[in-house]
Amino acid sequence: MPVDPSPSCRDPRSDVALVGAGYWGKNLARVFHQAGRLGVICDTSEALLRTYDAEYPGVTKANSLAEVMASAAIDKIAIAAPAALHHEIAKEALRAGKDVFVEKPLCLLPEEGEELVAIAARESRILMVGHLLNYHPCVEALVAMVKSGHLGKLWYVASTRLNLGKIRHEEDVLWSFAPHDISVILRLTGNVLPAEVQSMGGDYLRPKVADMAMTRLTFSEGLGAHVWVSWLNPFKEQKLTVIGSKGAAVFDDTRPWEEKLTVYHDCIVWTGEGIPAIGRKDGDRIAVPYDEPLRRECEHFVNCCETRAAPLTDGAEGLRVLKVLAAASTSLGRGGAVTVP
Repeated sequence: MPVDPSPSCRDPRSDVALVGAGYWGKNLARVFHQAGRLGVICDTSEALLRTYDAEYPGVTKANSLAEVMASAAIDKIAIAAPAALHHEIAKEALRAGKDVFVEKPLCLLPEEGEELVAIAARESRILMVGHLLNYHPCVEALVAMVKSGHLGKLWYVASTRLNLGKIRHEEDVLWSFAPHDISVILRLTGNVLPAEVQSMGGDYLRPKVADMAMTRLTFSEGLGAHVWVSWLNPFKEQKLTVIGSKGAAVFDDTRPWEEKLTVYHDCIVWTGEGIPAIGRKDGDRIAVPYDEPLRRECEHFVNCCETRAAPLTDGAEGLRVLKVLAAASTSLGRGGAVTVP
């Protein structure tokens, strides 16, 4: 089927092409389609494209990336292809004059990320990275708490992303699980790179493919963070803990919506002699209105394309996360040696 159907067949807003229709692509297809923006689904697998026929009858199915890039009806490209292809596809799309949304990670090498950021700037194109956690209403509330000083001086951020789930063979657990958490941690700590990165882990299922990793980030003025990821855990845990001088906040994404965000005030108190002691142990639930993070993320991309505003998770943000990932990966390969991003 041609990429550009006749005008009578197309919603004029259907200007997004999804490239990569597999594991995560189906979620992007759903949200962009619900918003009336999905014009084309592109994948090299004809069999996979056929699975979209019943639910998306009015959406063009294509296996030619070149035709998608040449389409005048498509000016936005959403990339959910394997990470190894992100750089190549995003580069081609930006040079074709398209705005680009690319799933995490931005690409696999910092120098490739720098090239994409430079091309996007030169071509005046939007480049946005799918760091989904930043669009979660609970994370937005958590960021607001930190910025307002509600938790006092920020001391430490800890994230855990554990599961017994899909085993990847193309990328290790660090590149698969950690980008979202690193992205949020960098946002909480002021959008600056850490001074040091150290990562240790283990490859138990396949040689040189880490199944578990513990990464430590050290920032200036004693601020620290760690990211623990594993796909060998028998239980699921997705938790972000932010600790400050006036209290702590915990975002537990496995809990029901009304229980996801909790703040602990006065958990550490000081005696008259200036000695710290354990204080209040129970927390306060924070009411956060429900909204689907993926819908918010895709809507943000479209809005930025239309207003030409820089996305929250733009190419520069994606590059910072990529640099930390690369440093952690280097440290992991060197048995936990300290690296600098």
